[in-house]
Amino acid sequence: MPGHAPHPLFDQPVDRTASNSIKWNKYKGQDILPMWVADSDFKVPQAITQALHQHVDHGVFGYGCAPQSLTQLLVERMASLYQWHIEPEWIVYLPGLVCGINLAVRSQTTPEQGVLCPTPIYPPFKSSVKLAKRELSLLPVTLKQQRWLMSLDDSAVTPNSRLLLFCNPLNPGGTVYSREELEAVAQYADQHDLIVCSDEIHCDLILDPQRRHIPFASLSQAAEQRAITLIAPSKTFNIAGLGASVAIIPNPHIRRQFIKEKAGIVPEVNVLAYTAAEAAYAHGQAWLDEQLHFLRGHKAKLEQAINAMPYLTLHPIEGTYLAWIDASELPVPSPFKFFERAGVGLSPGADFGNAKFVRLNFACRTELLDEALRRMEQAIAAL
Repeated sequence: MPGHAPHPLFDQPVDRTASNSIKWNKYKGQDILPMWVADSDFKVPQAITQALHQHVDHGVFGYGCAPQSLTQLLVERMASLYQWHIEPEWIVYLPGLVCGINLAVRSQTTPEQGVLCPTPIYPPFKSSVKLAKRELSLLPVTLKQQRWLMSLDDSAVTPNSRLLLFCNPLNPGGTVYSREELEAVAQYADQHDLIVCSDEIHCDLILDPQRRHIPFASLSQAAEQRAITLIAPSKTFNIAGLGASVAIIPNPHIRRQFIKEKAGIVPEVNVLAYTAAEAAYAHGQAWLDEQLHFLRGHKAKLEQAINAMPYLTLHPIEGTYLAWIDASELPVPSPFKFFERAGVGLSPGADFGNAKFVRLNFACRTELLDEALRRMEQAIAAL
């Protein structure tokens, strides 16, 4: 597949095979392209590496605390990018977003209460409920006018339902919820008196120029008072391995419960993670703009190539660098295993709730994406 000249930043080959990468270790020594777990293959902005070098050269790594300057950056970022005016005291720093989901479940429900969760969905949503031994009710994600949306099913709500786990942009599926769609979720939560834990980790990765991210909690004061919003610089700037995430919790009662639940179990954020997060938010915007332009090119290529292949369908990706591919027409027992045998390591749809789908991470070099598409096309042609 011929393309444009290589991008000086994002087409730069980076050998991750010796870097203890979960993504690249999975198929180490095999001719299988790792396009599964959601981290990118891109080098981080130079500002991050420079800030980390400066911190390392200082030579002391004692107990740390959140820099006030980082908190101020977050307050300013929410206002300037998302028109959401937050207070510094609403911010709770976390060493990862997944622990935030688990803390929301454990702090906002009792063992007798239940959690509503979309499906298919990012695996930690369901596992957080099962690990806490809470009642789980599923809200099917269905296709409406080529967009994946969580159904707001009143019959899924039980007298025990207390918490709604929500994901925007949606993973998998890539839907970026409109204001009207978010207001429907807010009305549903209000009607059933549900706290909403909104995973918005992909909020900076909007690929459809017609869409913009709207934080659930920014809808109204009522939405704000029932919301736990989870964000992180990890997907945006490829620093997931450093472990820096944020919960924004306006309601003081919910926030106290959340903080109490983490006491003695959830460690403080790594000092280097604070350094990287601050550098990313302070100096990473130009790099992010370039990355978005690059990913939009990949998205267009992917949508065209996948939809040209027999048996496969890919609906428009509005946000995230993750393609949710419908392989239900493919005449094989397991689409995941079929493509893995063809040398393309995707995320199995079964992990999310639908074994007839696969998820492809396209935050990679153009050469890698082209080769993956070639292998997929060749494997299907051989059927």
